[in-house]
Amino acid sequence: MKVKFVLSFLLMLLVVIFTLQNTHVTQINFIFWHFSLSRALLIFIVLGIGIALGLLLGGISKKRLPRDS
Repeated sequence: MKVKFVLSFLLMLLVVIFTLQNTHVTQINFIFWHFSLSRALLIFIVLGIGIALGLLLGGISKKRLPRDS
């Protein structure tokens, strides 16, 4: 349990450092939408979407596994 916590903390620390080094505003073009957004905010949004999808897909796969009674 401690190893998982330490690795998670280190990963989070690396993400924060990476984000703080990318504070410039960047232009986002997606299909018909065009807007400016800070790279740090963009990184956090993408990270949040990735975590949410991972939790969602992890929950779905756990429901499909056969249970031993």
